[in-house]
Amino acid sequence: MKQTFLGIVAVLVLLGCGYKPVSYYAKSALGSRIHAEVSISRQDPQNSVLIKDSVNEAIISRFGGKIVPKEEADTFLHVKIAGVGFSPTVYDKYGYVIAYKTTVYLDIASTQKGKVENFRTSGEYDFSIEANSVVSDSKRYEAIRYAANDALDEFISKIAIKGLYYGNNHQ
Repeated sequence: MKQTFLGIVAVLVLLGCGYKPVSYYAKSALGSRIHAEVSISRQDPQNSVLIKDSVNEAIISRFGGKIVPKEEADTFLHVKIAGVGFSPTVYDKYGYVIAYKTTVYLDIASTQKGKVENFRTSGEYDFSIEANSVVSDSKRYEAIRYAANDALDEFISKIAIKGLYYGNNHQ
């Protein structure tokens, strides 16, 4: 009972102070109908598919938007993998690598009403492996997916700031 009461009080305080989630500001900057394309990398097409899935997931779950055909879109996003890197971060007492950091760089071009804005984002993900072993494909893909999600979160933050600015100057 006490937790319910505290939960209701917290909600009322957040509503009373004008709190709006990041998705509200991102949606005000991008619109609700979004079309996204990911350039397929010839060197590593699997990563492009992973990032395309991450972009679609972000549009639906984080922006609260709808994926639509290009002709119906308020905003067109073109995402290109600018780079994927793995670097060792932790070694065991024998000098074997036991943890890596994955970094994904994305170039995102956002086109809205004929105006193009370019964003460069990066995301990171740390993961461990068994000493003296290689990184399996499944670990590699998982790390790239999580790092791409982190890069998309950075993009969402940049868009939300733009939406906050736009919302405060045009209301």
